Amino acid sequence: MFDALTQKFNSVFKSLSGRGRITEANVSDAMREVRKAMLEADVNYNVAKQFCKDVRNAAMGAEVIKSLNPGQVMVKIVNDELTKLMGPVDSSMYLVSPGPTIIMLAGLQGCGKTTTAAKLGKYLVSKGKKPLLVADDLQRPAAIEQLKILGEQLEIDVFSLESKDAVKVARKSIKHAKSGGYDVVILDTAGRLHIDKEMMGEISDVAKAVTPHQIYLVCDSMTGQDAVNSAKEFNETLELDGVILTKLDGDARGGAALSVKAVTGKPIKFIGVGEKLDKLEEFHPDRMASRILGMGDVVTLVEKAQEHFDEDEAEKLQKKMAKGSFGFDDFLNQMQQVKKMGGMKDMLKMMPGMGSQMADMDFDEREINSMEGIVHSMTLQERREPDIIDSSRRRRIAGGSGVVPNEVASLVKTFKKTRDMMKALSGGRLGGLKSLFSGGFNMNALGEAMNAPRKIKQRSKRKQKIKRRGKIKRR
Repeated sequence: MFDALTQKFNSVFKSLSGRGRITEANVSDAMREVRKAMLEADVNYNVAKQFCKDVRNAAMGAEVIKSLNPGQVMVKIVNDELTKLMGPVDSSMYLVSPGPTIIMLAGLQGCGKTTTAAKLGKYLVSKGKKPLLVADDLQRPAAIEQLKILGEQLEIDVFSLESKDAVKVARKSIKHAKSGGYDVVILDTAGRLHIDKEMMGEISDVAKAVTPHQIYLVCDSMTGQDAVNSAKEFNETLELDGVILTKLDGDARGGAALSVKAVTGKPIKFIGVGEKLDKLEEFHPDRMASRILGMGDVVTLVEKAQEHFDEDEAEKLQKKMAKGSFGFDDFLNQMQQVKKMGGMKDMLKMMPGMGSQMADMDFDEREINSMEGIVHSMTLQERREPDIIDSSRRRRIAGGSGVVPNEVASLVKTFKKTRDMMKALSGGRLGGLKSLFSGGFNMNALGEAMNAPRKIKQRSKRKQKIKRRGKIKRR
């Protein structure tokens, strides 16, 4: 997400590096590029214009700190202004006592409302709550069945009625929730392909009938300014409490995320970052600003690690690394855990300074099943000591797992890169794997460690070029 905007911001900051002072001229030039980049990212024109004005005002007259350069000063200023633009932080869900808390989801058809209802239910279960999903989308074919299937997958109860009256279904669901001891009711309402009086009338009637404690608008972030405009119109009818942006993982521009708060005045509560039912994140403007500027998101990384990794297992793994006994069985186990966190690439993107390393990383999350087949075709000794795998062994392993030898070689290469990273994590400079759970290990040192193999390779290439030039001159 935000790849194009991140590259443009980094280009602007780089152009400011090396200057002794931030001046009106170089700030104006930088803001011209930033405004252009934001418009290309489908950010609302007025929002982009005001943002650049705010950055300019904050930057004018700012002295360059001795240890920093103008580019770094601008990073701090832009980060603060991005946080203000998307903030303040308001990801909390206000739950009433006694319950149930009624949450109503609204939005256009195709924005991911039904899936978001299920994701929100899963999120609430993780917080120790007992949610009830209500199938109140009586317009879209199979909407009720879809919610039932999702509820069954998550083991969350779904309420539905054979009725065409959305108000009746909503009222009955509240009575059912009260008698069943549910903490939260999530109403999945009907949408349309575009905003019309019929849809607005129906959701208004539902809102008046059950007086929801919170109304969230679900928007498809990939529609850019269309999402922002629809949010504005919905807010005028319903008085929204917040926005949930879906499909943000597929949006390389990010215009909706940067514009919706400024245009509607309503906070972004959650973001959908994948199709799976656990891919719903609380929205934190400061963390998102850090991601946009390519500075990673350590806090979210630590939270995901705490959720998916076992601290005792991490300590055992650290001891294995210290002894040099990290093998393919450990590797597969870690790949499964990393996959739960969103994948190796997503995890590395959250580490400061790691964005530029992604091109060198050959991690394909879809290949984990194939990896398992290859590893299970290895002998116990090969799994424990991968360095002994030569061309003859690769051919035998490939034959046993139904792949070509190149795939085995690729897996071994990926394993060695991962092992290097794990060694860095287990080292004293980084504080160890266990410190990941407190956010205490040194991310900058990790970046250096991951960058080291590439630097060695570059130095080797330079030496080879110098040798070749020397031979040519002697001839």
